[in-house]
Amino acid sequence: MSDSEQPQAQNWNAFVEQWNEQFLDALEDNMEAQAQFVESWSETVGEMSDEEEISDGVEGYAKAYETWMGASKQMVDRMNDQLEGEDVELEEFRDVWLNTANEAFKDVMSTTAFARMTGETVGDVLELQQQADEASEETLRTLGFATESGVLEVGDRLVELERRQHAVERKLDRVLEHLEE
Repeated sequence: MSDSEQPQAQNWNAFVEQWNEQFLDALEDNMEAQAQFVESWSETVGEMSDEEEISDGVEGYAKAYETWMGASKQMVDRMNDQLEGEDVELEEFRDVWLNTANEAFKDVMSTTAFARMTGETVGDVLELQQQADEASEETLRTLGFATESGVLEVGDRLVELERRQHAVERKLDRVLEHLEE
């Protein structure tokens, strides 16, 4: 091998090594994402009692799984294309996984099971937020600071006083007009 061919071979080997590492990292991330997805989904499906909802959830998961498998096949095909000499951008591999994740999440998010789970989560978060607000208001009240409800009450009283003041002013204006006549 000549001296000029040796750096090219080293560059190629470094490129292939880097590409393999990125591919393996992406594949590992994909497997982890799928495992988390399956675990989360099975917990949700396990909590459901409506047979139609369970069926809808399983169907959504099946569509998402098909989407991931299609992406895996596409990745293998593009990797083979690159090994055969075709110029394949690394960004194309990233885009495949990003687009696949979007599609898979759409498959899952369009199910009634996901809607139910999201609704329950939002309800839980709102309940926790209300409890936190009540606790902080009680703490402020105990420390002698103004609380939101106290400030709102003062504001309501001021508005009522202004309304009454305007009513008294109107009556006074009528009395003064009557006296001037």
